[in-house]
Amino acid sequence: MVIVDDEALVRSGFELILGTAPDVDVVGTSSGGGAAALIAERLPDVVLLDIRMPDVDGLTVLRQIRAMAEPPVVAMLTTFDTDEYVVTALRSGAAGFLLKDTEPEQLAQLVRTLAAGGVVLSPKAATSLLHADNELGRMAATDAEVARVRALTERERDVLVPLAEGLSNAEIGQRLFLSVGTVKDHVSAILTKLRVGSRVQAALVAQRAGLLAERNRDR
Repeated sequence: MVIVDDEALVRSGFELILGTAPDVDVVGTSSGGGAAALIAERLPDVVLLDIRMPDVDGLTVLRQIRAMAEPPVVAMLTTFDTDEYVVTALRSGAAGFLLKDTEPEQLAQLVRTLAAGGVVLSPKAATSLLHADNELGRMAATDAEVARVRALTERERDVLVPLAEGLSNAEIGQRLFLSVGTVKDHVSAILTKLRVGSRVQAALVAQRAGLLAERNRDR
């Protein structure tokens, strides 16, 4: 993985913490200006990207990463749990975001979740993002979004619900008794049919379209 932040102390701190995890390999760190080149060279599976940087801001770097042939999974780093840039980042394909004051013992597991195809949202901000405290949460589903959710197959809707709950592909497979490869195929089809670029965006569409509430009522 690669860590991108304008503060050397933050980069070294994250690298030190993650370096203690035997299954997490930090292959490089960078400020915003050199991030895209470093990522293109090192080809990490996961990038933790500061959303606010003075040289090249995180949203610009995110767009550069998403334009790559095989972009890594990107989670945005922020100091604030209500950063207004988060909405734009999620719409631009970020796989989630986490706060810089995340507990050290949680950090490696969050990276594992990202690498496994899961959604990472800061616990402090997940509720506001998915419900009522910002633009994405307040936005009602359009008729087109509802129609796209309804057009999914029953199995795709089965997969979309745990995806929206933040489960990784492996965890979804365990819940639904499916192989990881089959889950990946369903997730790819879901993103295509919903016309979204990330799992977080798919989760928000499912939330707004009422799929999660509907499934909760059925339980």
